[in-house]
Amino acid sequence: MNKCFNHFLRYAFLAVVMLVASTATAKKVVVPQMYMFGFAASFNDTIVHFTNIQKVDSVWVDAKTKFLADREVYSSQLQQYLTNQEMPYRTCVVVYAETREKAEKKYLKLRRLYVSSKKDHGQRYEVRYIEDDKFRFHSVVNSEQETE
Repeated sequence: MNKCFNHFLRYAFLAVVMLVASTATAKKVVVPQMYMFGFAASFNDTIVHFTNIQKVDSVWVDAKTKFLADREVYSSQLQQYLTNQEMPYRTCVVVYAETREKAEKKYLKLRRLYVSSKKDHGQRYEVRYIEDDKFRFHSVVNSEQETE
């Protein structure tokens, strides 16, 4: 398997593990803002999608671990957008950080895996960027959660 695909599988596995671990009854709190971006890929082609880093207000996180609550809902927002754009069956991941600088580091690290450098012999992936006027993450309202 190729190196980028292995990284993608690692991110997808990590997202699933974090999702399962976070479903335990942990106290959740609202933070004023979170910076996040979306990444989407398919096992059927070489097209990958990146959203811009977006500031999302009033986001629920686990009080102890600071893991983003309802990550699957944010991923579903991106997946639904791509399905509406006739790009169904994408595996979507949401990457987040408390500061824009940390989010940018994560963005650049992931992007580097899919964008070829000059010494590469051709582009292995078609990287598509989703602009903010086309797609935005929306805060997830969860009335069952506790506020701090």
